[in-house]
Amino acid sequence: MGLFAKKSNKLVTPEERRKRNNEYIKKMNIACYENLPVIESSSNVKLKDLDVICKRAIACLLSIQLACDIEEQQDYEKSKSMFSNVLKPFGVENDLLENEKKLFDNKYKKQDVINVIWTYECYWSLVWALGLIEDNEIKVPKDVCNCKKAITLVGNCKNFEEFKKKTKMRNIEEILDLLDLYYRYHWACVEKRINPNTNIGVLDPEVVWERRKGLEWLISDIYDWNKISLDT
Repeated sequence: MGLFAKKSNKLVTPEERRKRNNEYIKKMNIACYENLPVIESSSNVKLKDLDVICKRAIACLLSIQLACDIEEQQDYEKSKSMFSNVLKPFGVENDLLENEKKLFDNKYKKQDVINVIWTYECYWSLVWALGLIEDNEIKVPKDVCNCKKAITLVGNCKNFEEFKKKTKMRNIEEILDLLDLYYRYHWACVEKRINPNTNIGVLDPEVVWERRKGLEWLISDIYDWNKISLDT
């Protein structure tokens, strides 16, 4: 079942998407800016290649595990060696982002570790797009993702091809539906910082930020998601 209980691949206009998401947000008692700009139509965007998305998800997840070990003050060399060896059978040793490389090169700062750990939520957006988690696990960002499940999605696979075979890429309309929704969630969270009386309901602003970043990355021509603008 699609995000909004629709199976059709019929093109949805940006205005229709905005109207539907605005109505949903208001039902959740979240501040809604009715005239927040629309996002692009599916006819004007292109999803990244499936292999690229799969490799980013895997490289991200493995980097997060190293970051978690560093944060928990585990033996660095042992952890680095273990996760470096896992990168290779998945063929993603050359797919690390700049801040992820810093972890494996032992050139990181504390903030790099924190930032990489938070990308659990970017990863969650990717595995949703890959059809590996359900709509109800991402639609309302009130809690951090299910980290145990996040790990097993890759951990239960021996190599890249095994992971890729489990995926079933969602169509562009579903992805834009969720991206548009998160764009509006994000506006409310930003407005909350400006005006503390703004109602954001159950939303966790950090989770919203990171998941939106992952969703934006899917349709961006930028590879490093840390360089994607998240304007509201």
